[in-house]
Amino acid sequence: MMLEWIYWSISWILLRWHDLWDAILPGRQFLSTTWQWVLAIVFLVITVRALLFPVFVKQIRSQRAMQALQPQMKALQEKHKGDRETLQKEMMELYRKEKANPLMGCLPMFVQIPVFLGLFHVLRRLSPTNPNTELYGWSTAQFKSAAAAKLFGAPLPGSFSSPAETLVALGSTSLNTKIVAAACVILMMATTYLSSRQMILKTGWNADPQQRMIQKLMLYGIPLGLLVSGWAFPLGVILYWVTNNLFTLGQQQWVLRKYPPPVTEGATPMKRTKAATTGTAGKSGAAKPTKSGLFGKTKADTEPSDAKPVVEGKALAPKPGAKPVNPKKGGSAKR
Repeated sequence: MMLEWIYWSISWILLRWHDLWDAILPGRQFLSTTWQWVLAIVFLVITVRALLFPVFVKQIRSQRAMQALQPQMKALQEKHKGDRETLQKEMMELYRKEKANPLMGCLPMFVQIPVFLGLFHVLRRLSPTNPNTELYGWSTAQFKSAAAAKLFGAPLPGSFSSPAETLVALGSTSLNTKIVAAACVILMMATTYLSSRQMILKTGWNADPQQRMIQKLMLYGIPLGLLVSGWAFPLGVILYWVTNNLFTLGQQQWVLRKYPPPVTEGATPMKRTKAATTGTAGKSGAAKPTKSGLFGKTKADTEPSDAKPVVEGKALAPKPGAKPVNPKKGGSAKR
């Protein structure tokens, strides 16, 4: 199968983290939760996100490039107002010329889809009725341990829509599983919405209609889609999704605070200053091009220069008719 290597990779990482936490917390349970498997899923997220960090950097670069193009995109919209076909051609030519890819902003999510599907597939196979207990390199003991793993008393392989007899075979009840699953689905929707909202509030709504539609899809469409599809997700998959969203919130907050986005025309949350808009020198000094270390984007530096201002000699001369001042006597006039 095409995704077979993903199933083996996800299983290998998951089992290695479980072995580590099982050595640290052998057989420990607290709050009816099997923490060895819960922490294994959490650190599976951390491993995947660490491997995808270069992709995340490309996403931020693409978002910065698209934001810098917003004044030109607004000009094209005004120029070709009512001519959608010509506008789209001009937009694509602008992207090609400036080497900007509007789809790059969704790349981390697309890359993680195979990981999500792989974990979904592996957890769905953790059933007491499955005769193949040695799937994807698992041992029989690991298979039985994962099938019996709980999150607040609800089985990690179980879901809101699991039949009651399946949940009983997994060592839980239908009511307990539905309560935990419903809370986790709501948490999954909320964190998905917040991670998209965080980025849009910092960078502003895109001037390109297609990009704005993608932003709205990310902000509203995906959380609403999870309301429909989330009930069939195993609890382990929902745990992965929520952990991934929390990781995204923290990572975006760190990047946006350390490397704030450049201010451009059309950006909703911030206003441009005159120096930033024209790129010319203001009263505080000349604008200097600098680089933000991680992403290599230029920005205007309007901080005053350390050099002392040059003062003309005429400005220091006394005015006609003024009495000379003796500096040795505290400013009193010399008679």
